[in-house]
Amino acid sequence: MISSFGPPIDLSDLPGYKLTDLRPRIPVFVGRVSTKDGTQNPASSIPRQVAHASARLKEGEEFAAYFWDVESGMLPPELRGLGPHAMYDALAVPTPRDGGLQDLVERAELLGYTHVLAERSDRLARAMLTSLTVEHELEKIGVEVVYANEPVGGTESGRLRMRRQSQVDAEVYRSVMIEMSMGGQAQHAIGGWNHGYPPYPYIAVIDENAPRPEKARFGITRPKRKLAAHPDSRRFDAASELCRLRREEHLKAADIIAILSSDPDRYPIDGKWTHTLVEGLIANPKLTGHQVYNRKATRTGRPGFSRLNPVSEWVWSPQIVHEPVVSLQEWKEAQKVTAALRAGDQRSTSLARLRATAARRGLTVSQVSSNATHTLYRIGARQVAVPSSLPDVIVQQIIDDLEGTS
Repeated sequence: MISSFGPPIDLSDLPGYKLTDLRPRIPVFVGRVSTKDGTQNPASSIPRQVAHASARLKEGEEFAAYFWDVESGMLPPELRGLGPHAMYDALAVPTPRDGGLQDLVERAELLGYTHVLAERSDRLARAMLTSLTVEHELEKIGVEVVYANEPVGGTESGRLRMRRQSQVDAEVYRSVMIEMSMGGQAQHAIGGWNHGYPPYPYIAVIDENAPRPEKARFGITRPKRKLAAHPDSRRFDAASELCRLRREEHLKAADIIAILSSDPDRYPIDGKWTHTLVEGLIANPKLTGHQVYNRKATRTGRPGFSRLNPVSEWVWSPQIVHEPVVSLQEWKEAQKVTAALRAGDQRSTSLARLRATAARRGLTVSQVSSNATHTLYRIGARQVAVPSSLPDVIVQQIIDDLEGTS
């Protein structure tokens, strides 16, 4: 910036009167659209952003590259631009794409970019920390970030005040949108409608009685769905049994998997039983017949990871809204057993001893049926009826019998 308090005589012919940036000016465009459908169409939004940002190019200049994403502005830079090329190609956006925000930050110094132009700051990111971080990283390598909606001229403090206010507005808008979204999702669960993929013993069916606006403001609305029992009733029985094995017999996932896998006709599964599936079903409160939301925080900043929220933050439907596999009290007891197992409190039960002996002989122990006094178990090809309390003396007799079998 040339000083308004110049010398009394013309000194412009002196060496060093004005420093010249020896680097050629190389401006690039950066933009963002939140979604690829609905009210934000990338095929029209991105070219519009380019047109607005172009107003800050000097005469005869063109953008050397175009960096834009179709992703939430709430994501940190390292999670931006990870969408597959096929998705971007399918959008048919007339503006070329040389990468996303993270690509821009990584390549700016290598390719000698000098200016990054965007329509406004929230096109960089809605989270103020992200936009500040990107600005700081680019500033360190001598790259200036320019937003087209900022005024030309004036004082640096005035420009900075407007930029930071715009970033605060974007951050506040981000918070409002999260609050509104969370509120809507909470009401969705309270109403009994399902979020996500249905658990193993259920399918998701459209609720024909759910209210549906005649014309949605933001395009076509997805129908609300409730959980219903899977057409294969054996899935309900399998889910009930694996929960019982944890709750009553204190079995680890590996033992439960062995039991379920030993009788595929009784406990059907697409593929195979896994530790993740078994533990996930035992921990899933939807098996109680209630809808539950906010169990996980998916945006943790770590790709592929979700953080479990405290139970106190979960949103439950007040009533049972679909057929339960277990009661709420039974589910609670199973969680206590799981916590004890993870803490190392593995009680040596009579049944655990029996299972260990059977396992050494390549056999599994599974419950066939039970009543108030007795339980029928299958041990390999044999069936044994024992008192439900499973006294040690009877267990020892069965163990001796197994070990004495040639």
